[in-house]
Amino acid sequence: RYEQREDFAVVIQPFFRSTLVPLDSTSKPDMSFFAADCFHFSVRGYAEMAMALWNNMLEPVGEKQTYNNFTHDRSKLRCPNPEKPFLSTQRNSGFGNSDLSLEKTESSVPYWAVIVTAVAGVLVGSL
Repeated sequence: RYEQREDFAVVIQPFFRSTLVPLDSTSKPDMSFFAADCFHFSVRGYAEMAMALWNNMLEPVGEKQTYNNFTHDRSKLRCPNPEKPFLSTQRNSGFGNSDLSLEKTESSVPYWAVIVTAVAGVLVGSL
């Protein structure tokens, strides 16, 4: 719904789509990337995610990296390109004036099914 706007854009940043759990030298999960609860990231893990997000925002739409390699290497942090010193959007990546179909498609799931499922989930969870 924002494709025609020149002052606002929404861009999916897929840097986490194909990411695997980082491994240590013994091929076990590297726990230095995770907090004590083993679910949330530690400061080191958040730093890696922040670098991957920043790099993704600078990559053109259609050429974005879909994984994070957890190398703890600050040299992988990218700087804006002098020819394109801005965050990449669909419009400035070359899709804004093309025949790319951005028509709104109707959802295959009726809205009421989402509401019923959410209520049922809350009821089952409370039991």
